Amino acid sequence: MADDLGHRATRHAVVIGGSLAGLLAARVLAEHAERVTVVERDRYPEGPEARPGVPQGRHLHVLITGGQQAFDALLPGFTDELRELGAPKVGMPEDMVQWQSGKWFSRTPATAHYYSGARPQLEWLVRKRVFADPRVELIEGHETVGLTGDSSRVRGVRLRERGAGSEKETRVLEADLVVDASGRSTKAADWLAGIGAEAPHEETIDTGLAYGTRVYRAPAQPLDSDAVGYFIVPDPGQEYGGVVLPVGDGTHLVTLSGLRGNEPPTDEGAFEEYAKRLPHPVISDWLATAEGVSPVYGFRATSNVRRRYDRPGRRPAGFLATGDALCAFNPIYGQGMAVAALSAVALREALADPKRTPTTRRVQGALLDASRQAWDISTGADKKMPGALGDAATPGALDKAVEWYMGRVQQRAAGDPVVGAPFRRALTLTAPLTTLFAPAVAKAVLFGPVPETPAEPPLRRDA
Repeated sequence: MADDLGHRATRHAVVIGGSLAGLLAARVLAEHAERVTVVERDRYPEGPEARPGVPQGRHLHVLITGGQQAFDALLPGFTDELRELGAPKVGMPEDMVQWQSGKWFSRTPATAHYYSGARPQLEWLVRKRVFADPRVELIEGHETVGLTGDSSRVRGVRLRERGAGSEKETRVLEADLVVDASGRSTKAADWLAGIGAEAPHEETIDTGLAYGTRVYRAPAQPLDSDAVGYFIVPDPGQEYGGVVLPVGDGTHLVTLSGLRGNEPPTDEGAFEEYAKRLPHPVISDWLATAEGVSPVYGFRATSNVRRRYDRPGRRPAGFLATGDALCAFNPIYGQGMAVAALSAVALREALADPKRTPTTRRVQGALLDASRQAWDISTGADKKMPGALGDAATPGALDKAVEWYMGRVQQRAAGDPVVGAPFRRALTLTAPLTTLFAPAVAKAVLFGPVPETPAEPPLRRDA
């Protein structure tokens, strides 16, 4: 069979991993394959509940604007359904009390929005939509232990019932295309080695950031504020972060973060004491008005990891990687769900391109491109943090110039809408980073004054 992933060449596609990236990839593949099988290690809960296979599922997730647009393109009406389920819609900067780079943001009218509902709710909604398609099948409670085929072409996967132990026999599921969406802990390097192929080089940046999250109930307007949430953003000179956001059921998630050696505790009393390390007491004051209604959940898998399938190597046709299995980001930047959807849109466009044959290499390149801007944002911020480790943490030739320019952007984004609006569009993946170098923006960044911003937390919207 030729290395062609489009049209009827792909009779059966297997997707390894049934989280968001895998589900959305399956949605797209169903438009081209006769049958798509999703292989998931977990057994899905019946409703919108957390599950072990999404270890970050109890933590804060936001669906930024670029992700909303991609979800709606893949699953029409998705954001309307999400809103009907009660996911809060938060406008930036209007609805947030935000501190960044030593400044409080003016709460001017929103130029970007995100949804802050619970991750299990969003994933449950995606599952319902994807598995309503009779072309998409599910194998639950099974783990992938290898590939079949050779270094020139993958021809299927080897599966074993989860928990059965290594003595349990594996079974082969034949496939014309295998998509690895198994997450940042993917075993693809071992799978590829098992058929005589080469694993991709991994780029990493790790700040050692860790965070803890707890669910709280708060009065209707704590601190006599009309803000929906509160956000203190860490930076190289101030390594502690904190965020408070509603999740739509009358509760809020509070997340506190710190770098290697200063990780937040999971003891409930110590967690609230840790909030006092933030550069302003506004979140600590908010916590004093609220009641904790869950344990503190910790999370430390926050390194940026990108697997360079685009570089030369002995790799088989018929094997793709997507989602965190391809490019995983520091979750604190809130990009993961959006990139999962944007990657599925890129997969759809590459497979349907009437002018170019959708070869494995070309489609894999499109998937990498879909994650590139989020990678640049996440690693660009993380490589400046103290103690950052990894082969991608070394500054490049242009990094100092870009860092200088972006420092001026951040100084002005807090109070100048000429800079703030494109800054938010870039961060929410609805406009390229080059937007920040457009003539009007560059003029304000290079020659405009630093605008005056609130001296104290703006607890009320700008008049």
